[in-house]
Amino acid sequence: MSHTPCGATVKRTVRCGPMQTLIGDIAYILLILVDYLLGIIYGTFKSVLYILKFIIYQCFKINIMQNTKNQNRVQNGEAETVAIRGMIDANWRKLLSSTLVTDKTKEVAKKEHYTGTFRRARKKNNMDTVNTNLESMQLNSISANSNKPTNVINNKIIDKKGSLTKFIAMDCEMVGIGYNGEDHMLARVSLVNKFGDCIYDKYVKAREEVKDYRTEVSGIRRENLIHGEEFSVVQKEVAEILRGRILVGHSLKNDLNVLFLSHPKTKIRDTSKYKPFRKMKKGCTPSLKFLAKEILGIDIQRGEHSSVEDARAVMQLYCTVAKTWEMMLSTKRTYSKKADI
Repeated sequence: MSHTPCGATVKRTVRCGPMQTLIGDIAYILLILVDYLLGIIYGTFKSVLYILKFIIYQCFKINIMQNTKNQNRVQNGEAETVAIRGMIDANWRKLLSSTLVTDKTKEVAKKEHYTGTFRRARKKNNMDTVNTNLESMQLNSISANSNKPTNVINNKIIDKKGSLTKFIAMDCEMVGIGYNGEDHMLARVSLVNKFGDCIYDKYVKAREEVKDYRTEVSGIRRENLIHGEEFSVVQKEVAEILRGRILVGHSLKNDLNVLFLSHPKTKIRDTSKYKPFRKMKKGCTPSLKFLAKEILGIDIQRGEHSSVEDARAVMQLYCTVAKTWEMMLSTKRTYSKKADI
């Protein structure tokens, strides 16, 4: 309303356009939708909270009941054990105070431990006597049949399969063949059991022309190979001995290559690849002579090498760290199984 100069009032009506009416309707509808959505969200959230509350309460209630049951069991068990101990103590007192216990029981209790040879040593002595008898018999038969080629070193049969163990150490000696004798060919193979006993030691006949016997290092001479065993026989015998056993050695890749054999990776213990040994050379591959000097305190390979001596040194090196080595391998396998899963 507005006043005119004469004092009369005039009404003015404001008319909204169609666009403003449409915007107002849309805003009203949006408000209704927002209110409805908020109600749905609130209801859903409230029901979820009720469900969580119920679940937590049930779990907590079950845990409380289990804890109380366990406590009651422990208390009952402790009471029973205390009662049983009291009965046992009372019985022992009665027994000790009675005349049933004589001085003979004290003598039995104070009996000294057996100080004789251990079972393994006694068994070994018995086996040695049996082996000596068998060897003498075999040597007599060999002398009777002198035309039959045999491999005898220091009056002992080389191939003794009576003392095989789970762990076998191997070392090979090689000669040079090919151009300038740079390639390797097997000349001698030796196997040692876990106790250091040589169970196999044979020279191998040459299958090709030998350019370098490497006698100053390998200790191999021409006459050794002339009276040696055929390669196929040695390969078959070594494979039979190593089957299913853990092979110990130093740089076993070279030995297995000249034998044309393979062995499962999980059953190989190569001292040249053992990390604590490699750390002694700052990550480089240590020689067997270095490891034997530093760890075992013995000098080997001072002149001509002996495959038996090297195999024994390798087995001694493994035995010094066997527990740690096997523990590392077991943990590594468990981690790899978990990764596969």
